[in-house]
Amino acid sequence: QVDLVESGGGLVQPGGSLRLSCVASGSGSSISVMGWARRAPGKLRELVATITTRGTTSYADSAKGRFTIPSDNAKNTVFLQMNNLKPEDTAVYYCTADLRFWGQGTQVTVSS
Repeated sequence: QVDLVESGGGLVQPGGSLRLSCVASGSGSSISVMGWARRAPGKLRELVATITTRGTTSYADSAKGRFTIPSDNAKNTVFLQMNNLKPEDTAVYYCTADLRFWGQGTQVTVSS
């Protein structure tokens, strides 16, 4: 079992930045991929970014060039750095481990 706790969401103006954090705890030694997904109102869940234990990253087209997914393995923490945010980035963002374990989500609202 892996517990994931997200933080860092909030309200930001278009063009602004936010940094989400996800702290993992529990029996996570078998986890190979951490990631962030989001669900906007009326839309399907979208996997935004992932990072493997080897540091290989992958991004959705909507995130490329604007989002990065750094991690601090010593602190069991993964981040989502979001720059140049757009109103269409408004969603609940979820941290995931291997797409099996999910956090409770944190709301990100991009609005002027």
